[in-house]
This record gives sequence, C-alpha cells and structure tokens, in this order.
Amino acid sequence: MTACGLDFGTSNSTLGLASATPALVPLEGDDVTLPSAIFYARDAAPLVGRAAIAAYVDGHDGRLMRSLKAVLGNPLINETTQVGRARVGFRSVIAHFIAVAKRRAEARTGRPLEQVVHGRPVHFVDGDAEGDRKAEGVLAEIAREVGFSEISFQYEPIAAALDYERQVNGEEIALIADIGGGTSDFSIVRLGPERRGRPDRADDILANDGVRIGGTDFDRQLNLGTVMPMLGYRSAMKRAGLPVPSGYFHDLATWSTINRLYERGVAQQLNEVRREARHPEMIERLIRVVEERGGHRLAIEVEASKIALSDAPAADIPLNWIEQGLEARVTRDTLVMETAALAAAIAARIAGCLTAAGLKAEAIDAVFLTGGSTRLAHVRKAILAAVPEARPAEGDTFGSVGMGLTIEAANRYGAA
Repeated sequence: MTACGLDFGTSNSTLGLASATPALVPLEGDDVTLPSAIFYARDAAPLVGRAAIAAYVDGHDGRLMRSLKAVLGNPLINETTQVGRARVGFRSVIAHFIAVAKRRAEARTGRPLEQVVHGRPVHFVDGDAEGDRKAEGVLAEIAREVGFSEISFQYEPIAAALDYERQVNGEEIALIADIGGGTSDFSIVRLGPERRGRPDRADDILANDGVRIGGTDFDRQLNLGTVMPMLGYRSAMKRAGLPVPSGYFHDLATWSTINRLYERGVAQQLNEVRREARHPEMIERLIRVVEERGGHRLAIEVEASKIALSDAPAADIPLNWIEQGLEARVTRDTLVMETAALAAAIAARIAGCLTAAGLKAEAIDAVFLTGGSTRLAHVRKAILAAVPEARPAEGDTFGSVGMGLTIEAANRYGAA
C-alpha cells in the first residue's frame, strides 16, 4: 500500500507521496498547490483549483465556493447549498474536492493511495472539544468515502515542525507558528538531528495551542472596513436611529457565507431595504453585486489588495464593474488599523502555549514561520515580539505543512 500526507487547507491544499524521498505531487499543471475552490458550472462537471477561480472570473454561468474547510466544526457542514436547480451538501462539496486531489496524485504517481496522514488545526472550534472531535470525525469519514483505507491525523504545526527539522543542525526548542487561511496554530517542539525519524515523538511535543483566526478573517475585516461602507454598510435608514441591516454585509465579506446572498428571497429583501434607506444609491451597489453574483469577485479583489500590501505601501481595489469610476484605496496603515485586534489575538496564544510547556519566552531558540498570513508584517511582528530572543526561521509558505505530513506518513506507514 502507498501512503501520502494530505494538507486540506482553507486557501490551498497539497498532497505528498511518502516515498524514500518525500515530495509534494503536482496537483494542477506543474503546481503542487491546489487552491481550495470548486466551481459548479450549470451544464458541465465541477471544476477545482485555479480552473474553478478562472471560470468564475471569466463570467461562466455557475457557482464558486472557496474556503471549504471553514465549514468543519460549523453547523453549515450538515446543511445544503443551492447549486443550479439542485441542493448539494457541504460534506459532498468537500468530498468531491479531496477526491479530485487524490485522483490527480494517483494519476501523477501511478500508485493507488490507500493510507493518509491528514492535517488538522489544533482547534477546529475554539473552546469546544466535542466540536473538534466531530470535525475530525467528518474529515475521517470523507477520507474513507473517497477511497482511503487507513486514516490518521497530525496537528498542522507539528507537521510544519517535521519539515523545519530537516534544516536543523543541533538540538533546539522551536516555536512553530502556522498562520493559515482559517486558523492560527502554535506548537513548541524539541527538535534535532538525533531525534529525526523517531517513530514516536510524543515526548518532544511540549505544547500545542491555536485559535480560529486566519487569513480569511483579515480579508473579512479589510472588506468590512474599506469596501462594504461604499455599499451601504453602517449607513442609515430613513427611520431615525435605525441602521441598514448589517447581516448582508457580513455574509458578503465572509468567504464561506457569500452564497447566502444568492438564496431565494434575498433580492426582494434588498429592494425593500433600498426603498427605506437614507442613501439608496449605496444599496443599489450592493444589489448590483448580488445580481451579478459578484461576491467572490469582490472577495478576490480584497484578498489581492491584502497580499499586495506585503510589498507595497498602498493598493487599489477596482470596483468599476459595480459603478463607473468606483474604487477603494487601501494602505498598510489601513490594513493594520482594521486587523490589529486579530494580530493581537493570534500572538496572545503564544503566552498560553509557553505556559502549557512550562517555559519562559527566552527558552525558545527559534520561531519557524509558515502559512500565508505570516507575510503580513504586523502579524509577523506580533509573533516575534512574544519571543524576542528567538531566531526567526522561514518555511515554504504553502508547502511546509504538506511536506511534514508526508514525512509523518513515511514514519507511520513506511516509504513506498
């Protein structure tokens, strides 16, 4: 039997083959990352990854779904969503995506994949052990449905630690910071060349902690702070003291709930809001986004501006497709202002992790940073400030967790 490591991520997914030389498998062309997105076309088979996003951006008739992982540990996992004339369960959506990734890897390697080490966040749900258990159980059931016969799990920051350990020359205690699209996870791990490859590393794992905050939350806050006010968010109704209902804007700014705006009856509700709004022209913009099924397009543009701010002091969000001449300009200061509380909440988990490990900050030798949101300067700064004497170390932003899971698969099941 052949084993693999599977990182089903909120934004991107990877799969690696547990061979003598563990490696990630290309899942879309030559790319080892597969964006966690699926597009249900009206009269064609569903598309996944970059092809799904491209079909949506190009205006094909259908429905895009992203941040699929976000429904795990959420009541949405047991619900259905409208796709064309039918309704599809969120479990089925996730199963289809994982099945495609598995089939593509098998086609690339020429091997049937039967054993898998599945990555998971430290907490799917904050402060809810039963919710965590159920979410992992759903992932295990889906893995069996798509053809895996042996399924086990590893915390994503522990997987990242196994990848980082390959570059360690001496024994050290490392804080692993995996700041992904949906969660921020931390582990404190004892690493070293002599420990590498041991089948049981339980004694080397000193602490784990995490919080359900990730890159998509930064997208949402930036969206609510810069774009949604242009569509009527926090504007007034004609009736004194009554604001425009905020739920529409929160759904539109959240990747996993955008499609709620396209449900039957919402368009009529928005028309009623427009009639009673003090600034109906703003609600017109909101209605146009909903009529054109443009919620994901808007979210993609906000996400792109966030990413651009990693290298540039300012970025423009083009909104000309909503209204001629409309655009939003964002700066790094804007991003920090809108998301400072998120960065602080992420960094605050490090103190708890240190306490659980029985260590002080100065005991940490290195901080290994992985996950797309570590590219945000204020997030990175907040993490490093929590362990100021530690040496920063860089990982493959989107591949470290998947590679570590693949290493773990080789340790647990043997290399092909």
